Amino acid sequence: MQPYEERLTAPRSWWLVSLLVGIAMALIMLPFGTLPLLGGLVAGTAVAAVVTSSYGSPRIRVVAGSLVAGDAKIPVSALGEPQVLDAEEARAWRGPKADPRAFMLLRAYIPTALRVEITDPQDPTPYVYVSTRNPEALAAALTAVRTS
Repeated sequence: MQPYEERLTAPRSWWLVSLLVGIAMALIMLPFGTLPLLGGLVAGTAVAAVVTSSYGSPRIRVVAGSLVAGDAKIPVSALGEPQVLDAEEARAWRGPKADPRAFMLLRAYIPTALRVEITDPQDPTPYVYVSTRNPEALAAALTAVRTS
């Protein structure tokens, strides 16, 4: 069985915004001279790129009998049937259908998602919502782990 792994990389436009933050920082430093201008460009771009990379690139994995989504590690034995959500249904589960007790690894720049009920009676979390570009493959990986 092939383990599932996906990185939810940030869209290219976010990286462009990181560069624009660096340019803005350079313009702020312009009155202080050329060296501060270059320092502002490099530092502003670097800080914005680190923020973009850390927020915009969580990992989703199915390994060792667990679903690992961002910082959460949930045993597959505590999960119910996965429900593949298309763009419209995913939007509804991010909004009016959402339960505040749910674990949600959502990224607005990814239109599709997977929703899985939590079947553990000790866990107050009703379900897991995970943004993913390939919800069918993630559902298949969870089903394969549960049946093996």
